[in-house]
Order: sequence, then C-alpha cells, then structure tokens
Amino acid sequence: MKTNNESPFPKRLKEARKQKGLTQKQLGVLTGMDEFSASARMNQYEKGVHAPDFKTVKALAKVLDVPTAFLFCEEDELAETIANYNNID
Repeated sequence: MKTNNESPFPKRLKEARKQKGLTQKQLGVLTGMDEFSASARMNQYEKGVHAPDFKTVKALAKVLDVPTAFLFCEEDELAETIANYNNID
C-alpha cells in the first residue's frame, strides 16, 4: 500500500524505534518479518514509500510499547501524551 507524504506514521515509527534502541532490522524481525527483508521494509515504512497493513501496525506498536494511535498522531505534544499513556497506572 502506498502512503502519502502527509502521514505522520513514518516520523512516529522512526521516533519510537530509536527510543527503544532498535535497528530497523531488529524491529522488523521482532514483528515477524523475514530477517532478509526486514531492514528494507522498515526503511520503506520510515521513508513513507510504503505503509504497512493494520495487522503490521499493531505488531509494530506492541514491540515498540506504544498505542497504535501514537503512530498516527500529527501533533507532537499529543503524541507524547499518547506515548506516555501506557505508563499511567
């Protein structure tokens, strides 16, 4: 699936991945991608060339320990609040 340049997804994905200290390949493999294509696929997602299907988005969010809403949030301040939601008891 192609994505548009307006989507916040690539930025949020890269942000969350770096916060977790994972490489693109590591993240891809942890979400169930083939280790030989994981890095290339994650790179395409982070560059906005392609967008994952929702099942993959859910897997990425789970590995990154962020709500799926974080990955689609346009506003930085709101994205930070959403990311911190998981840490609220």
